Amino acid sequence: MRKTINILGVNFDVVSSDETLLKIDGWLSTSHSFFGFRKQYYIVTPNPEILLEAQKNPEFKDILNNADLSIPDGIGVLWASKFQKIAQQEDTKWKRFGKWIASLGMIGLSKKYIRTELPERVTGVDLMERMCLLAAEKKHSIFLLGAADGVAEKTAEKLKQKYPELQIVSTFAGTPNEGDDKQIVEYINAFKPELLFVAYGAPKQELWIDRNLKHLDTVKVAIGVGGAFDFISGLQKRAPKFFQKYGIEWMYRLYRQPTRAKRIWNAVVKFPIKIYKAKIDK
Repeated sequence: MRKTINILGVNFDVVSSDETLLKIDGWLSTSHSFFGFRKQYYIVTPNPEILLEAQKNPEFKDILNNADLSIPDGIGVLWASKFQKIAQQEDTKWKRFGKWIASLGMIGLSKKYIRTELPERVTGVDLMERMCLLAAEKKHSIFLLGAADGVAEKTAEKLKQKYPELQIVSTFAGTPNEGDDKQIVEYINAFKPELLFVAYGAPKQELWIDRNLKHLDTVKVAIGVGGAFDFISGLQKRAPKFFQKYGIEWMYRLYRQPTRAKRIWNAVVKFPIKIYKAKIDK
């Protein structure tokens, strides 16, 4: 039975990364068609920014909640699941505020503390890497869609170097514009992939998958991966392991890309405040 936790109206599956891979393996290994009906699956990886966007975009929120698997991509999401658990309705205003401050302070001090409700954070790039390894081992074909011109091709080169058995049937930058859907769908269908990675960024990539998955004849699993192509291709550098371990990748990103300041503000400041207010309003 599917177990989920709801954060700001968006459901998250309570699964580990290993359990996630087992589900995906099962989906890719089963028959694509049953009595003429095709079964297709799509995966979302909401982070704090995505949750904030979903608050003002009902269509986007519905797409997230209709996904077959929703994986937390962000320490902030794990923290939110923990705070929702410990903040009780009978708490006084100051007691709830104290728990909010204390729980935020624990993010960098204890990996276990914020993982009692959602077991682990799985970034889009890490999940994509593991899915590619699975596809290489099980001979599943993949297609890379999105990012800037040339980035998907570079990503394919890097992945093939790392996983020589990986079958990347083609890549295409395309656009998330609805007017280009037919051309892109026809192009993808010509290569008959089983697994589709879409890198248009949220919410564009999720909206694209929602519109077009049913028209992709052979795709069994689709997932929006945000900036994963940029990281895998080497266009952008990931934060060092130290920053990843303590949930402070935002510091490294702010240093490397000051233009991300607004996005980082939303994830690091606006999101925790939104979670706190949501608990008060209940």
